[in-house]
Amino acid sequence: MKIAIMQPYFLPYIGYFQLIAAVDLFIVYDNIKYTKKGWINRNRLLQNASDAIFSVPLQKDADTLPIDQRVIAKDFDPAVLLNRFSGAYRRAPYFASTYALLERIMHCDNLNLFHFLHHAIKTTCAHLQISTTIQRSSTIDADHGLKGQDRVIAMCLAAGASVYINAIGGVELYSREHFANAGLDLKFLASKPLVYRQFDESFVPWLSIIDVMMFNAPELVQRAISTNFDLV
Repeated sequence: MKIAIMQPYFLPYIGYFQLIAAVDLFIVYDNIKYTKKGWINRNRLLQNASDAIFSVPLQKDADTLPIDQRVIAKDFDPAVLLNRFSGAYRRAPYFASTYALLERIMHCDNLNLFHFLHHAIKTTCAHLQISTTIQRSSTIDADHGLKGQDRVIAMCLAAGASVYINAIGGVELYSREHFANAGLDLKFLASKPLVYRQFDESFVPWLSIIDVMMFNAPELVQRAISTNFDLV
């Protein structure tokens, strides 16, 4: 069985969904510390021919709280963020179908941060026809007090994995030898550049998956998710 484990992110780039599609089980962390100034509750869209940050604001709380105990700010108005996407992409060729997806994501009725992100990931996967099983990390019967690669290995073994695939950004964090000693084959997924027309402006790479879907036909997006990467 092939497994990947990642933090939840809000409408992340295409590589996140390539990783989900490449495995049999995708474990998403809910019992891990929220990373301040990270990408958990924000990402980038195309606005005025440049990249711009969009985000979901959080209630002020202790930085030590895990993701599943953080809460979205009560004054968050989904309509404001939807209007921003509309203003940025309404002339895009696949705006209608992608905006309908955004509406389903934004109108989640639960302000718990993990629930909101989990809903967004699963809803986007369904839209992209990715059928991988997605499971919360806290439901894995492993020692969650472990750190780093030891925690990853423990969850992999508990879930019956033979292969663990990580995003290429973790290549310096994990040891193939350490995984091999636990009976696991460690691989890294490296997304290949995907260049496409963004109106008539210079291309801005690695934006949210929403940007990819706004400008590309569904079959092209699905093909890029399933093939446009290297496993190393």
